[in-house]
Amino acid sequence: MPEFIRPAVTTLRIVCLAVSFAVLSATSVLAQGAPAGPARQDAPPAQEAPFKQIALTEKQVAGVLAAAKEMDPIVAKLPDDGKPDPKVTAQLDRVAKKNGFASYDDYNDVIDNINLVLEGFDPATKKYVGAEAVIKAQIAQVQADTNMPAKDKKEVLAELDEVLKSPTLAVEHRGNIDLVTKYYDRLNEALSE
Repeated sequence: MPEFIRPAVTTLRIVCLAVSFAVLSATSVLAQGAPAGPARQDAPPAQEAPFKQIALTEKQVAGVLAAAKEMDPIVAKLPDDGKPDPKVTAQLDRVAKKNGFASYDDYNDVIDNINLVLEGFDPATKKYVGAEAVIKAQIAQVQADTNMPAKDKKEVLAELDEVLKSPTLAVEHRGNIDLVTKYYDRLNEALSE
């Protein structure tokens, strides 16, 4: 993929991932064998209830940052067929508990809430502007790019248009925006690996 497309596609992936979290419940995802963490980008099943928004704490964000590197290799072991190995899920629970969470599901609830906020950050300014504004800016950037091949431009614009049409959840706990802003760089790095 050409270098000039990567920033838009990377941000698109983050936005798509965050939008998918907005329509998934972490419990149902784990039951299907697909983790709700950032390492997976499977299409969400239709008709899922939205996850529960919670007010995040510094302790939870610190726990996510501490657990992320240890979680990723374990999450990679989860099969796509919906039948997770009990040993792998036990490992996920152990890592979650070691980092201050009641369970892997609790960890995923926090990840879902962080990703909901992250989808609204302008990656250039690192300021929260809302998911719709981020997507519209990406569309304008791709439309203005004269170096992008027409086929690639059409594909990226179609994907961005679909994301823009997707329903998104508003952040219920405004304090979450401030907290994620405070840890934006570290969260963005930890959750995008």
